[in-house]
Amino acid sequence: MSRSPDTPALLHEPDVIDPHVHARRWFTLATLCMSLLIIVMDNTILNVAIPSLVKELGATNSELQWIVDGYTLVFAGLLLTTGSLGDRFGRKLALRIGIVIFALGSVLSALAGSPSQLILTRALMGVGGALIMPSTLSILTNVFRDPKERGRAIAIWAGFSGLGVAIGPVIGGVLLTHFSWSSVFWVNLPIGAIALVAGHFFVPESKDPAAPRLDPLGALLSIIGLGSLLFGIIEGPDKGWTSTEVLAAFAVGIVALVAFILWERHTDHPMLDMSFFNNPRFTAANTAVTLTFFALFGSLFLMTQYWQLVHGYSPLAAGVRLMPYAMTMMITAPMSARLVERIGTKLVVTIGLTTISMAMVVLSTLHTDSSYFRVIFNMCFMALGMGLVMAPATESVMGSLPRSKAGVGSAVNDTTRQMGGALGVAVIGSLVASAYASGIDDVAASFGLSGSALGDVRASLGGALKAVPGLGAAGPEFARAAKDSFVHGLSLGLRLGAAVVLAAAFVAYRFLPASAHDAVDDRAATDDLQPVAGS
Repeated sequence: MSRSPDTPALLHEPDVIDPHVHARRWFTLATLCMSLLIIVMDNTILNVAIPSLVKELGATNSELQWIVDGYTLVFAGLLLTTGSLGDRFGRKLALRIGIVIFALGSVLSALAGSPSQLILTRALMGVGGALIMPSTLSILTNVFRDPKERGRAIAIWAGFSGLGVAIGPVIGGVLLTHFSWSSVFWVNLPIGAIALVAGHFFVPESKDPAAPRLDPLGALLSIIGLGSLLFGIIEGPDKGWTSTEVLAAFAVGIVALVAFILWERHTDHPMLDMSFFNNPRFTAANTAVTLTFFALFGSLFLMTQYWQLVHGYSPLAAGVRLMPYAMTMMITAPMSARLVERIGTKLVVTIGLTTISMAMVVLSTLHTDSSYFRVIFNMCFMALGMGLVMAPATESVMGSLPRSKAGVGSAVNDTTRQMGGALGVAVIGSLVASAYASGIDDVAASFGLSGSALGDVRASLGGALKAVPGLGAAGPEFARAAKDSFVHGLSLGLRLGAAVVLAAAFVAYRFLPASAHDAVDDRAATDDLQPVAGS
């Protein structure tokens, strides 16, 4: 029997969608990818401006750290809350408000006259980013109802996510070549404006039709828990993992998250239904995403230092040399959707994780004078694996949940990405720093370095290279030895990353279903998805 387009979708017809929304779905995806690109790119674009911030704003090392990490801390801490608010009040509304807040934060950051002002304005940008990112994925899930098309759309979304990470330093380097450090913030405005206007015409509104009550206590506990854990992860390498401040942050984070779980299981209107984690498709996929980003951020953190400090490339030159890595990920991610259709999510994700692990093992054998082509060839293999993992794992997360909970589901996926990335930088970075410091001690002693000079040399390879001019004819030999110590630590860090990712491959193979059916809402109607403007 035929059905009028105005008839509400029933339980046995979960994929009915307004024809105008369906017709413009690829324009919707383009708008969402543009919105995603500015917040992902912002995670890396600022790194190349750090020397300018030191020179023009007089920022200390501690202030520099919080200019970068303040954004991440606020962003990750708010994700669950903003995702839940999007489900309740409308995901398009959350997206538009997020773009406006992000743009405002960018303007204020560009005009900042001191490091403390920049820290605060970056935090404001984090609020905007936390509204944008879960909205993009949740809207995508509601617009692309066909599982095959949704898988391809998520793959393109994941490709842009990977691209944003890699092109940030390139764009930042180009801007700083011609303009001041504030240009890395001004560039967000035209992109945000285009996304805002395009969103008005091409992005439909959607929300949970049940209009669930707010869960303020759950939101507060999640913010405290996630924020405290991330604070501990960020501060651990600098202050020491056993310092009182770091241990206190972890303790507060664990207590708050345990309280969050207990409250969410108790309340009649949970922000995050904890029963989602009983689904192996949901839990295993989130684990894969977390550990993939552990490897992604950890390896990029190491390799950018390798290019700049060991080989002496400028930030722009280093960023350009990473482009094949980014392009491989961007190309592979959309291809992974068709591969999933052929052999299933379990095998694709497992193969991807295994590829990442093997590539990191091979990369761990590099030397101080390893050629660019040898290194980038193996990094492209790692990017190939990441492209195979991120899209299918994300699709598994979103496909295992009712569409009415797409906002909070997307927030969980995004939170795992941020926490995994932060852990990768912190844990792998700490291992490399420890191994480097241990190796450089003997080197420094043999060259007669002591006191404050020794402290600078032990702190980083950059500090060691600053000491080279003062050593006269022995400088080149010392520089070579310092670089060898760093590369030794880098090798250990890559092997740790490889072991972690290999463990993730086991989890994926053991717990991800070979094929899975989408979750269906237990209500008569699907999400309240309204036509796009002008239809």
